[in-house]
Amino acid sequence: MTTQKRTVIYVSDGTGITSETLGHGLLAQFEGIEFRHLRFPFLDSADKVGDCVSRINEVGRSEGARPIVIMTLTNTEYSALLHKADALFIDLFDAFIVPLEQELGCRYSRAVGRSHSQANPEYNSRIAAVNFALAHDDGVSDNDLKNADIILVGVSRSGKTPTSLYLSLQFSLKAANYPLIPEDFERGCLPSKLLPFRDKLFGLTIAPEQLNLIRNERRANSKYASLENCRYEVGEAEKMMKREGIKWFDTTSKSIEELAVQLMQELNLER
Repeated sequence: MTTQKRTVIYVSDGTGITSETLGHGLLAQFEGIEFRHLRFPFLDSADKVGDCVSRINEVGRSEGARPIVIMTLTNTEYSALLHKADALFIDLFDAFIVPLEQELGCRYSRAVGRSHSQANPEYNSRIAAVNFALAHDDGVSDNDLKNADIILVGVSRSGKTPTSLYLSLQFSLKAANYPLIPEDFERGCLPSKLLPFRDKLFGLTIAPEQLNLIRNERRANSKYASLENCRYEVGEAEKMMKREGIKWFDTTSKSIEELAVQLMQELNLER
């Protein structure tokens, strides 16, 4: 059976993050289709829009199927120029802004990149959270843990770092993470630095077989990566978390996005 292939083009006069995020969510609902993604951010001149139109038409001619264009353009002139291309256009502003204008009784500002602007107070909060996550990654520092919103614990390579960074970038959470290592299992207790913050602790675990594959990419054929050691560390970590009353989540088959939402629910935070 031949897999259908289609090109999706994200177009914006800003970063294009909004169109791409929503686009990926929509396209994930269609199985059996291989999507190729192209990006055209910062279309802030008629010349750039013209070049983009040419590229869209070129893709359609070479592939024998018109591209899907998912766009967020605030400039109506540029939007009209872009629509001269032969493509299926999904204009997120047309889809969502117009009904909102009608409901709210006012026009939208047409400002480019407002959600990602430094003028937005949430932007500064997000950057501060990312800096906190980087400074408190993998137990590098225990300074200021009292200001953490959440502290993730688990064995090495169980997904603590990417989950912490996602929580900080997406939800502006100050997330720290701390590794559980063989020395902790020998002592039979949590690292002493974490004890004052039990109410902020959440655990991550992973299937030993999956951990074995991940660690082998980093240190092939080492004791650290061996299946036997992975089974030992995961088993001991889960025993410790159960003994200490720490709720944990299995990262084996969950995406970072799923984990983050579950953690937000546990924290009962609306962000």
